[in-house]
Amino acid sequence: MVQKTSVSPSKSGSGAAKKWKSAIFWTLLTVYGLLTLYPLFWLVVSAFKTNLEFMNSPFGLPEVWQLDNFVRAWKSSKMGIAFSNSVIVSIVSLVFTLFISALASFVIARLRFRFKGWVLGFFVVGMLIPIHSTLVPLFILMKQMSILNTYWALILPYTAFALPTAIFVLTAYLTSVPKEIEEAAFIDGTGLWGVFWRIMLPISLPALSTVTILSFLHSWNDFSFALVFISKSTLKTLPLAIATFADGYQTDYGLTLAAMTIAVIPTIVVYLAFQEQVMKGMTAGAVKG
Repeated sequence: MVQKTSVSPSKSGSGAAKKWKSAIFWTLLTVYGLLTLYPLFWLVVSAFKTNLEFMNSPFGLPEVWQLDNFVRAWKSSKMGIAFSNSVIVSIVSLVFTLFISALASFVIARLRFRFKGWVLGFFVVGMLIPIHSTLVPLFILMKQMSILNTYWALILPYTAFALPTAIFVLTAYLTSVPKEIEEAAFIDGTGLWGVFWRIMLPISLPALSTVTILSFLHSWNDFSFALVFISKSTLKTLPLAIATFADGYQTDYGLTLAAMTIAVIPTIVVYLAFQEQVMKGMTAGAVKG
């Protein structure tokens, strides 16, 4: 005997509604993704245009793809030197930021001491300080320390202003780590330093990746600090090198966009390398389980 099964209209209707909602959701995400990627696409395409072609057709494809723009941009602005300077400043400041913030966050999140909340609040307040409001006092301080026109004139401010956000993200993540893991390590004879290096650092990789992205982007793209603290041509970073294509009379858009395309490649590579960990780190500490 064969039994016939029937699907109620309410269930079929709810299934169709879910499909429509899913289709609308993914359509909106696709549109948002295209709108987000279009400026990057426009930048790369415009880098192959001449000035005249850029002015006449800013959103069209180039008639002749000017590969020479990249060669001229690299040579005329000495981008090789500026590129190496940006790499040195960004990497060194990133290493300092990761090491100092990891130690500070471990102490704040895992140890008990008086005024613990005040210490964390002190670093959080640092996130509220406008960076550009410190240019004049920092310039005076660095002049007295005789470190203007050196790598340290950029490394120290980049590290200092990256620490509040880094400590905030890492502390939130380390607080969510169960105490049992730490206690088991102590029972096995692992010291405090061993717990930090062998357990907490590997566990906090998502948060560290988030800090890496945020700190690297800030130091790599900064223009104001480099403009004020660096005047030697041999120490200029990429943003200063790109600014040489524009003066008070005219702007060479082809070379400027070509230089910007070269400068944006490392940030894309770094983000793609850590994108999965970045998403995990952004939500770290939001839910404890």
